[in-house]
Amino acid sequence: MFMKKIVDMASKKPARSLNGLKEDDVNPRLVFHYGIASGSISMAYDSIQNILAIATLDGRIKLYGKDNTQAHLESNEAAPSKFLQFLENQGVLLNVTAQNHIEVWDIDRKQLSHVYIFKEEITSFMIMRRSFYIYIGDSLGNISILKLHREPYLLICMQYCIPFSASNGATTEAAEDTAVMYTLPQPMAESRRVLIIFGDGLIVLWGIQESKVMFTTGGKMLHSLVHEPRKVTSACWACPYGSKVVVGYSNGEIFLWSIPGTLNSKNAAATDKEELCAAQNVPLCKLNLGYKMEKAPIVSLKWVPGDGRASRLYVNGASGSGSSNSFQIIMLNEYTESRTIKLVLPLAEACLDMEIVSSGNDRTKNKQDALLLLLKSGLLCVYDDSEIQKYLIQCLSKSPPTLPKQLTVKVPFGDSRITVAKFVTDNSDQSISMDKDEVPAKNFPSLFSVDSKDKAVNRMNSAHLSGFTKVKNLYITGHSNGVINFWDASCPLLFLILSVKQQSEDSHSLSGIPVTALYFDSTSRLLVSGDQSGMVRIFKLKPEQFNTGNIISSLQAAAKQGFSSIIHDVKLVKISGTILSICINPGTGNLVIGSDEGYVSIVDMEKQTILSQRRFTSELYTALKDSSVLALEGDTGNALSSSMVRSKKPSKALFMQILDAQDTSVLGSHISVKDTIPKQSLLLLCSEKDVRLYSLAHVIQGTKKVYSKKKLHSTCCWASTFHSPCSDVGLLLLFTNGKIEIRSLPDLTLLKETSLRGFTFPSSNSEISLSSSSEGELLVVNADQEIFFVSSLSRKDIYRHLEFLSHVFDKDAIPIQEGPTSVPTIHKEKKKGIFSNVIRDIKGNKAKQGEATEAGESQASIEEELSAIFSTSNFSLDVEKRDGSPILDEDDVELNIDDIDLEEEPTEKPKGQKIITLNKKKLNSGLQALKGKLISKKVKSASMPVKEEMEDVKNVDAIDQIKKRYGFPSSSEISAAKTAESKLHDNLGKLQKMLLQPIYLLSFTVNCLRSVTKKSYGEVANVPTGEILLHW
Repeated sequence: MFMKKIVDMASKKPARSLNGLKEDDVNPRLVFHYGIASGSISMAYDSIQNILAIATLDGRIKLYGKDNTQAHLESNEAAPSKFLQFLENQGVLLNVTAQNHIEVWDIDRKQLSHVYIFKEEITSFMIMRRSFYIYIGDSLGNISILKLHREPYLLICMQYCIPFSASNGATTEAAEDTAVMYTLPQPMAESRRVLIIFGDGLIVLWGIQESKVMFTTGGKMLHSLVHEPRKVTSACWACPYGSKVVVGYSNGEIFLWSIPGTLNSKNAAATDKEELCAAQNVPLCKLNLGYKMEKAPIVSLKWVPGDGRASRLYVNGASGSGSSNSFQIIMLNEYTESRTIKLVLPLAEACLDMEIVSSGNDRTKNKQDALLLLLKSGLLCVYDDSEIQKYLIQCLSKSPPTLPKQLTVKVPFGDSRITVAKFVTDNSDQSISMDKDEVPAKNFPSLFSVDSKDKAVNRMNSAHLSGFTKVKNLYITGHSNGVINFWDASCPLLFLILSVKQQSEDSHSLSGIPVTALYFDSTSRLLVSGDQSGMVRIFKLKPEQFNTGNIISSLQAAAKQGFSSIIHDVKLVKISGTILSICINPGTGNLVIGSDEGYVSIVDMEKQTILSQRRFTSELYTALKDSSVLALEGDTGNALSSSMVRSKKPSKALFMQILDAQDTSVLGSHISVKDTIPKQSLLLLCSEKDVRLYSLAHVIQGTKKVYSKKKLHSTCCWASTFHSPCSDVGLLLLFTNGKIEIRSLPDLTLLKETSLRGFTFPSSNSEISLSSSSEGELLVVNADQEIFFVSSLSRKDIYRHLEFLSHVFDKDAIPIQEGPTSVPTIHKEKKKGIFSNVIRDIKGNKAKQGEATEAGESQASIEEELSAIFSTSNFSLDVEKRDGSPILDEDDVELNIDDIDLEEEPTEKPKGQKIITLNKKKLNSGLQALKGKLISKKVKSASMPVKEEMEDVKNVDAIDQIKKRYGFPSSSEISAAKTAESKLHDNLGKLQKMLLQPIYLLSFTVNCLRSVTKKSYGEVANVPTGEILLHW
């Protein structure tokens, strides 16, 4: 009768005191990401702000700023990145996805401000330096010009374009690969010249003001030298004045081409002209680096001036076999023809991208440049660029060179991987200020530091940092070499507090056996570890060391004297099999330990004796795999029932916990122990496929009574419970595809869900470490590459200095003084040869520099000139914009009366624009439109003064103002056009008689034809009004 009453009460719904979370209480989100994002494929660098951007395959962009600041961006769609480039010192990052969407990222606000959809396949992307204009080349050979408008951010397609028929039409050869691979604004003449390189090897120097081809080389002339297929895969300038360009090809060849640069002006020597004519037929130089033998395409090229020495060329060649010659650095000097000075960096895998960044932080007096190589696996290698330069210089002398040291960017976890982890948060003391302490990021080692000693010293001395009077979050990690580390996780930069080196049984050396289970209780000052060999170590800490009430802060203080100073004693217990789970019976204080061989052991910690050890018929791992549950007696370990509670569809169990109305606590992920069983207790069991709540009273009897069940649509890999400040309980579920669910208890209602992009759980969890706290904080560590800090509750005071560490953009950064880059000086006697031209152009002279560069021109005048050029259509509209976006609309007829200004002074059109021919078939319609628009223009001029037009501009919103500035029709102009149309019908009747007079019409036609044949279209638009009226 008594047992029946217990069963009946257990079958009822628990009391209200077991409250569940509400939807407003939770907000699952990624609060910080530390390290290198997995799946990284490309990089970009802002040299003024010192911000490095790394894009991934799944649409993420990771930003790295000064003082260890890091920001994490996610695109709307998980699409790979094709092009990534900064507008330097503007706080803007442009990302071109594989779907040909151009994303405009506001770095300061860390948000996506605008997405521009380009309808053709984008094959080249280049931002013009010191401007907001962008060259976009497509697979059809056309180049569009976009301009970035700020506040709000908008990308606007300009009227100016470079169609394939104009840039490639001048050549007599048929194009094989029309795609534009590179658009390189010419150094020192960015606003006047741009170099266009097509896929078939054709190189075209385009005059922006002249709107025509200024110089052509490469193409079929290159193919006639060696009869084998090749395509352009990489290119870069190799001269600060734009007279030399290096081009890499798909067959492994690298050619140096001569281009009419800023130094080759009117007063250039006659020998220079002869060399330029010869360069049109053959390349200036061929670099033999061994790539052609392996047919390895040249992925990327980067040229760096030498700062008083010979310049360097960084060559990245793709090799599927992982050749040791995949990355090379060569010295460009007058000896390059006869002797190639190069450095081959041994890489274990192919390199995807490279960047040269400034390493160090504000506390480092001597800043160093670091070469970053992004490998195919996502790893990032770092080289000291000064060591590379030193190696190349030593190659010229007799002294043996020293190879630069390679460092791999890793999170600071030491040399061994994490095998098990625990996360403890203590936010009960709300009086502790979260941002009052000194920001420790400046003392933390940089991810891209080229000094390995600096990283090691900072990791070990982090315990001595000032600014952490009370540690709020503690992260405990067990490693594969047997070491247990305590980390301060109050800030999302992990600082090492204490390291425990577990010794072997017969010696004082490090055990070297992986730690597989951890238990830490700050109240009882107890640390228990289990390893792969079945050894359980029980560390009891001295109570006098923890009289401050904060055990975490006491650990940090004890780190100065070593871990041995705070240990009261260490006891060892040997269990058969690898230790999987450790928990404590709160009633008896005994340890309960589970191993992979099926043993469940109850250990008396005081006497170091095993009170009970029972082995089940199947291994414990197998029992967990089928989600079987068996209740044991807490003291003796005897089974309370003869049968287990089993699921009809077995799946691997992940988490188990006892819930009741009075107490809710996590007692172990594999084993739960409860000394006193209340009548309303439930057993929570989470497996890979479902979540179940059993009646605990029925489990004790060995009968299956499901209180609540939820089938999961994805495979779950982590589960844990957490509580809010009001002690409301919730369930956190993490799935193998990165999805996170927050469910209430005990009804298992889905409150909120999100996705952790970039997280993929492997079949074996050897590389992923998961841990969560009782407050819903989840730490996901992906090997030694990245850490995800995830919060479940809506509260924002879990981590210190989060706002500072997430802010990478510095509004007060001082731009680097622009102008000619440092010109290398060669003190040795110059030898004659083809490659000596490179050195001569690099050295130059001040007179020619002043004549050819844009250093004397103000940036405002250049921007104004570019605005006038790019806002004007340079070709007829039968060459249509292929991106489908709105452009500055010209009239469909070639004879456009809107270009005639009746009252204002005519503005000068950009010189050298293409003449728009008059289409005879549209002559009659053009004349009729001319007459009607002339009348409409006069009516508008009489009824709408200039002041009123200015007032109308002020009344439209920001978007209409932008459209009006670049010639787009706004809503007010559309309504004005309808009004003018109605007035036009009234005026047509009055002017009908005059228009029908053939003599005036004939006179007007003849004069228009003369004007078109003798003048450009811009000149016709500037004919005085009185002259036209005279013809009438």
